[in-house]
Amino acid sequence: MRKQIDNRADVSFLVHQFYAKIRADKEIGFYFNEMISDWDAHLEKLTDFWETNLFGVRKYKGNPHAVHNEVDAHFDEKITTNEFGIWLNHWFQTIDEHFEGENPETLKRRARKMSTFLYMSMFQHRQKESEV
Repeated sequence: MRKQIDNRADVSFLVHQFYAKIRADKEIGFYFNEMISDWDAHLEKLTDFWETNLFGVRKYKGNPHAVHNEVDAHFDEKITTNEFGIWLNHWFQTIDEHFEGENPETLKRRARKMSTFLYMSMFQHRQKESEV
């Protein structure tokens, strides 16, 4: 039975279910598996990120733009909108499998916006690096 996302435990469950799919994905899993050495800490940080994003609590500390730019550089700037699309599809599928209601829909909208902002940040970073 699907439910609303009401608290940190729900967000943590979502993040863990989602990243299990990401890690197993043949097209994009290697990006994550190669870059992330401590999955427990990473999942905790991402739970902080999405809890902050959804509920406005001030737990997340980090710079997603800088991190994604570093990952893109590590992989020779080969990350495209295709990888972001796969990521979004897994996010939406995981939400739809387990949750329903306003908060899950909010997380879908915010993930879509975030993926656009992160990709554009990477693209702009590439442009700046090529000018140097």
